[in-house]
Amino acid sequence: MSIIFENLNKKIAIWRQEAKALVEKGGNKVLSEVTVAQAYGGMRGVRSLICDTSRVPQDEGLIIRGTHLIKLVDKTPEEIFYLLLTGDLPSKDELKDFSEDMKKRKQVPSYVWDVLKAMPKDSHPMAMLDTAILSMQKESIFFNQYESGLKKEDYWKAMLEDALNIVARIPAIAAAVYRLRFNKGNIIAPDPDMDITGDYVHMLGIEGGEEFRDLMRLYLVAHCDHEGGNVSALTTQTINSALSDLYYSLSGGFNGLAGPLHGLANQESLKWILETMEKYGGTPSKEQIKEIVWDTLNAGKVIPGYGHAVLRVTDPRFEAFLNFGSKHFPDDPIFKTVKSIFEIVPEELKKVEKIKNPYPNVDAASGSMLYHYGLKEFSYYTVVFAVSRSLGLTAQAVVNRAMLSPIIRPKSVTTQFVKDLISKA
Repeated sequence: MSIIFENLNKKIAIWRQEAKALVEKGGNKVLSEVTVAQAYGGMRGVRSLICDTSRVPQDEGLIIRGTHLIKLVDKTPEEIFYLLLTGDLPSKDELKDFSEDMKKRKQVPSYVWDVLKAMPKDSHPMAMLDTAILSMQKESIFFNQYESGLKKEDYWKAMLEDALNIVARIPAIAAAVYRLRFNKGNIIAPDPDMDITGDYVHMLGIEGGEEFRDLMRLYLVAHCDHEGGNVSALTTQTINSALSDLYYSLSGGFNGLAGPLHGLANQESLKWILETMEKYGGTPSKEQIKEIVWDTLNAGKVIPGYGHAVLRVTDPRFEAFLNFGSKHFPDDPIFKTVKSIFEIVPEELKKVEKIKNPYPNVDAASGSMLYHYGLKEFSYYTVVFAVSRSLGLTAQAVVNRAMLSPIIRPKSVTTQFVKDLISKA
């Protein structure tokens, strides 16, 4: 048994006792009040979930297990995954043990390639990824052990096995989706000696050198988790709360990630940037940016990559990508346009009273980074997002099962109930 199982076993006993004490001491404390507007507005801002892997204060941005993202941008996906699972960054020995364990789990069942090859040639890359993950359901350790009478207290151990297997294999599946869907040649087998980032880049077959590997490492870290209430997280954990295994759960969550209002935003942002550059014949001037901003707003559209459901400041993930671009390709025309837009758009959006957050989110820059290194197939960008988000989604599932969390089952009311409530008031 690897070190992470031993370390988690010790921590979970403490976490369970802490949660029990909190419920006993303050179980009647009110976390949130729900308004009619929130009920009709997608439960926006309703505090009703526990998520310890990350939090997103509106004035700070992503904080992973108590550490701000900006302090983690030099870490590897392996280190971040360990942090998400345990609450601690691994020591040198723990990281070595964890990384070696992950490398042993890389091999994807051969039938997965048959499934992908049998799909229509014009399938969406996310549909291919979701289907491949779901096709592996019979590999689930949790499902098989549950069928054999697994104790509730030990659910997390089998869930962790599934999480480790999925995270270890998803780069190979995602890379195969890229090569099959976009006619890039034969599937490239995983290298048992490479880390997650290096092997993903190797299997994609994109020549970008050390810089591209560094970008992908940053990309996988920056998108790893974003608390528990976003569509992919809530969907994954709702399915998992029914004790559906992680293959069912993650496939379902990724279906949500594929939505235009969630995981597709980076490609929409890049598309808008490229269209702007085409209109003005290159990087636009400040006055031209102001013009296109108001043309877009007056057409009833939003500025892609600006605004956020939670944040009220510049997304620190955007800052991380901006710093990367400034270091490695400051003269790239697209990147120069990203920077110019950032200098103008927030001040223009502040002039619109109903806009609560005029600042850029991660999607305002992330797509342009991939594009610079030759990954120009827009519909694939969400797959890269999914590879990263698998770290957080699987970690949340392990923690929830460790904490013996019950099935998620909020109460709904009818429109008539709301009418009666308002009339009585």
